[in-house]
Parts: sequence; structure tokens; C-alpha cells
Amino acid sequence: MILFMTSSLRLLFTPPSRWQEILKHMEFIGNKSVAIISLTSLFTGLALSLQIYLGFKIINAVNLVGPTVALGVTRELGPVLTGLIVAARAGGAMAARLGTMRVNEQIDALDVMGVNTRQYLIGPRIFAAIICMPLLTAVFDFVAMVGSYILVVFIVDLDKAIFLEKIRQTVEVKHIMEGLFKAAIFGLIFGLVCTYRGFYTTGGAKGVGEATNQGVVTSMVMVIIVDYFVTNLIRIFYLTVGIQ
Repeated sequence: MILFMTSSLRLLFTPPSRWQEILKHMEFIGNKSVAIISLTSLFTGLALSLQIYLGFKIINAVNLVGPTVALGVTRELGPVLTGLIVAARAGGAMAARLGTMRVNEQIDALDVMGVNTRQYLIGPRIFAAIICMPLLTAVFDFVAMVGSYILVVFIVDLDKAIFLEKIRQTVEVKHIMEGLFKAAIFGLIFGLVCTYRGFYTTGGAKGVGEATNQGVVTSMVMVIIVDYFVTNLIRIFYLTVGIQ
């Protein structure tokens, strides 16, 4: 699978140019995911803020709700939930489309015509997923914090100046960049797994369904597993370079 990915991405930067394909897939993965990402992130911010508020209220630390939500969203929930949602929506569509092309012998026809199918079908999809995931995660982070602000300021009636100032004091650029870096890795994961499953589909219509299911499930599980290891690697990197 790794060889499949490296060869596809390497071919992407050789003539002929496939930038139009990349833009087309960016529109599908990115633009068409904004609505569901925004809706999910809004209620994630609301629900997370409410639970943290109820917990911190017990120890009289409700002023820390804002920074706690901000750190949780930017470092973990933002990239992970975005990865899961986009893997289910766009990754499943990738696997189904490629699987259908394979069983209908459209990929074989492209091979006969002299078109490099990995360069034309695989590389643009993986590259578009890598680019779009950090952008969608940034949208998730922003809308989730808007939801948190709505709950904290307008529903539980905490001071908005304290809410914003505590976030400013606690959240740093490195925390946001950590989440965006994870998102790019998650985009690579679901792009690779789903295109691989779809490209090597066998068994007709039943095989397309199985490939789509395997691609989505494997991608979602891998996102959660890889998140743990990437978090630890980032922590080790911070300790190595002396960043607190």
C-alpha cells in the first residue's frame, strides 16, 4: 500500500499535468464537506463546553472552560472528528467510484489507451485529501469555538472577557499547528486506504460494496490509532527541541 501511494504521488509531478483533476477533487473533498463539518463542530463545541462547565462548576473553576475546550478541540477533537467525518463521506465515495470503474473495466480501458491510471485516478485524490484536511480542520476549530462561546456567554452566563482572555493566555500557535499537522496525516491515510481498496476491487457489484466498507472502516480505525502515536511523537519532538 505504501509503494502504491509513493508511486502515485511521484507520478503526479511528472508530465502530463493533472492539476485540473486535483482541483476537481479538492472541490469534492473540501467544499462539499464544509456544511457537515460546520454543523458537527457547532454542536461538538456546545456539548463539550456544557460537560466541562458542569464538571468545573463542582470545583469552582468555570473560568477554565474556554481554554480547556480550545485545547481539546485544536489538538485532538478537531483533526480526529474531521478525519472521521471526511473519511466516511469522501473516502467512501472514492472507494465506490474507483471500484465501479474497476468492475466495469473502465480502468482497463484507460490502461489500453495509454493513460497512467495511478497518475490520473489515484495521485490527485490523495493529494487533494492531504491539502483539504487541514483547511477543514481549521473550519471545525473555528465553528466549535463559536459554539463554545455561545454556550458559555449566552446560556450559562459567564463573563465573555474572561472567556476570551483565558483562551488567549493558554492557546498558542503550536497547539493549532499540531492539530493541522495531524489532519494532513489523516487525509493521507483515508485517501490512500480508500483509493487502494477501490483500485483493486474484484467481484462485481458485491465487491464494490465490500471495498467501500473496508476502505471506510479501515480509514476510521487507522485515524484513531495513528492519532495516539502522532500525539506522542509530537510530545517527544517538543521535549527534544526544548518547547514546553
